[in-house]
Amino acid sequence: QLTYKLTFSDNFTPKYSVVWTSLRKLYLSYCRVSDESIAKILSGCPVLENLTLYVCYRLKVLDLSKSLRLTTLQVNHNSCVPGPTQIIAPHVHSLRFRSSLLPSTLVDVSSLTEAKIDICFYHVKTLVSADVFQVMVLKMLEKLQNVEKLTFGGNFLQVLSLAEVCGVPLPMLKVKYLALETMIYQYVIPGIERLLQNSPCLKKLIIRTRECDTIGGEHLDEYLTTRGLNPDQCWRSKDGVFWNEFRWDVESKNVTSLVELVVKNAKTLEKMIILLNERYLRFKFTELVLPTLAHHNNVSINVALSTKLWKSYEWCE
Repeated sequence: QLTYKLTFSDNFTPKYSVVWTSLRKLYLSYCRVSDESIAKILSGCPVLENLTLYVCYRLKVLDLSKSLRLTTLQVNHNSCVPGPTQIIAPHVHSLRFRSSLLPSTLVDVSSLTEAKIDICFYHVKTLVSADVFQVMVLKMLEKLQNVEKLTFGGNFLQVLSLAEVCGVPLPMLKVKYLALETMIYQYVIPGIERLLQNSPCLKKLIIRTRECDTIGGEHLDEYLTTRGLNPDQCWRSKDGVFWNEFRWDVESKNVTSLVELVVKNAKTLEKMIILLNERYLRFKFTELVLPTLAHHNNVSINVALSTKLWKSYEWCE
């Protein structure tokens, strides 16, 4: 298996046609690549199976429709540099996508079986002043309706939560395996609840608490205020549960409430795993949480401390 990795190339523009007939895995990072350049590269890689683009500038439309053997795609833009705004990948089975600054559209991902999606925010003002990111994540969900294995990051869940509290309908999903990489606090709960309600085939749920470039709650509140909504009322639980406002202030009752919320809304769930980050967890969950969960004997529930601290740059690994 031939692999090619190129990093820190200011302008990766082949003058002639690329002929890499044995290349199966290509990794480009911090490269300035135009639509024409990537098309020329892909045309010379007939057996390419895995493509990773990490912070590649200038790329607007990533068209992989002619890459018939390309089944794995990773696109990660965690900087202020815009990534591709359109992704055409009809043959890709596995997608990991994290973008920032400009909204992106999954034009054709009809062969997907698994996907991992999140958004990176460094310019929060764009979120406050427009609805474009809500539109983006809703369109993404529509494209992911038939995918059986999904992973969503915290910012994606926050935008879904905004859509939910604003009364925007979310599509139904056929997901069977769902993983959420997020902190546990009030700004992600509405999105999680709606995802569970709209996933009638869900069998397994994993929640990994992790550090990330999370949108500040004050910016989300400001967004709601500009819409003429009361943030306190919007984030108030319908069941009377008081969720922690700040992501670091998680208590045992919040974890218990999360499990109760999952069991209530995921009717077909068979197994749930919650991996808690010990950096922000300050309570003895084995004593305070597990006994309260024993009566949920129809669902296998495992709450544990994770020894791994999930960093934002590890998201696409």
